[in-house]
Amino acid sequence: MNIHFIQHEIFEAPGAYLQWAESKGYNITFSKVYQQQALPISVENIDLLIVMGGPQSPDTTQEECSHFNAKAEMSLIGRCIEADKAVVGVCLGAQLIGVALGARFERSPEKEIGVLPIRLTKDGINDGKINHFGSTLPVGHWHNDMPGLTPESRVLATSTGCPRQIVAYSNLVYGFQCHMELTPEVIELLIAEEEDFLINNTTHQFVQKPNEIRNYDYNEMNEKLFLFLDKLTNAYENKHLR
Repeated sequence: MNIHFIQHEIFEAPGAYLQWAESKGYNITFSKVYQQQALPISVENIDLLIVMGGPQSPDTTQEECSHFNAKAEMSLIGRCIEADKAVVGVCLGAQLIGVALGARFERSPEKEIGVLPIRLTKDGINDGKINHFGSTLPVGHWHNDMPGLTPESRVLATSTGCPRQIVAYSNLVYGFQCHMELTPEVIELLIAEEEDFLINNTTHQFVQKPNEIRNYDYNEMNEKLFLFLDKLTNAYENKHLR
């Protein structure tokens, strides 16, 4: 299994996604675009593409952020989808998937940062890859926006502050607005990037303070993510072994 990560910033690290891939002994490659690493030219050697988050949006131009080429990333995502590869997008990555498929990302009703519960919808409860999350699950959040919806997509989970937390675009393509990959190490990177805002925030009701975020045990959400990834890669292998 060949896993390729697109990472936009050092502080938007893959965390538990990388732990899972390493634990399986999979072949792992990266496009760390903040280090000017190139995107893959071909999708032939990709089985699962994981597109991480970032402070950018799908509308961010290269004039605004020289290392982020949204059009090139969406082209790669589109080619992976056309080739029946598995694709997972996290936060910005989820929004890029939606736009690549013709949907329009939108501003989330609320900014969410910290650990807050998501609730599975009826479609989520019926989705065999995530129904082990249970009806509600505390997960990580660090966002302003949310992914767009296509006619074929299904919203699998929502939160009080955001109606599109997990979106299934197809049997092999999933967008996670939430961050189930968070670990104590990743949390420290994120907090360091926005600590002043987190400490001084008085206007956003779903933004937690640094120590509250630090003190959470992320193991449960990580374990739930691992099982989702197992199910997704099994579905991919079964499809491609036919």
